[in-house]
Amino acid sequence: MTKIGIILGSTRPGRNGEAVAKWVYELAQKRDDATFELVDVADYNLPLYDEPFPAMMQQYTKEHTKVWSNKIKEFDGYIFVTAEYNHSIPGALKNAIDYLNVEWKNKAAGFVSYGSAGGSRAVEHLRLVAAELHINDVRAQVMLSLFTDFENMSTFTPDPRHEGSLNDVFDQVIASSNSLKTMQS
Repeated sequence: MTKIGIILGSTRPGRNGEAVAKWVYELAQKRDDATFELVDVADYNLPLYDEPFPAMMQQYTKEHTKVWSNKIKEFDGYIFVTAEYNHSIPGALKNAIDYLNVEWKNKAAGFVSYGSAGGSRAVEHLRLVAAELHINDVRAQVMLSLFTDFENMSTFTPDPRHEGSLNDVFDQVIASSNSLKTMQS
């Protein structure tokens, strides 16, 4: 069965992303066309990229890189849950992505973002990174506003209409992941 990783990219204390990622995961559990796993970048304690060789060479020397690589290789596709920090993605998410290369190749990705502008600019940046890594990003996305989907910008209270948008993301990521399986090495 198709396996999708829901990657939580913010690692800061008090982050809103944890509630968002759990919401994505809970809605994913209602589906029977794929399996889903929540992957929290914070759990991997990745320092700033510290491998002596470029990721594309896969000559990993650090145990944390090997563990991260093995986890990411398990999936056929991904749903990135990202905050928008200063019109871009959290540094911890970019660092986690940069640790690897081949592991991402020919996989699908969708995006759930949050921020003052719904996280739209963070997703714009993620789409550029995805293209470089041969990740097939899907069109559908969920953009959550700190002003309307969070009470006092901290308690997650999503508008019910987002559930339909999230199901579109699931549909597209699963379909794309299934199509790309023949291209994975």
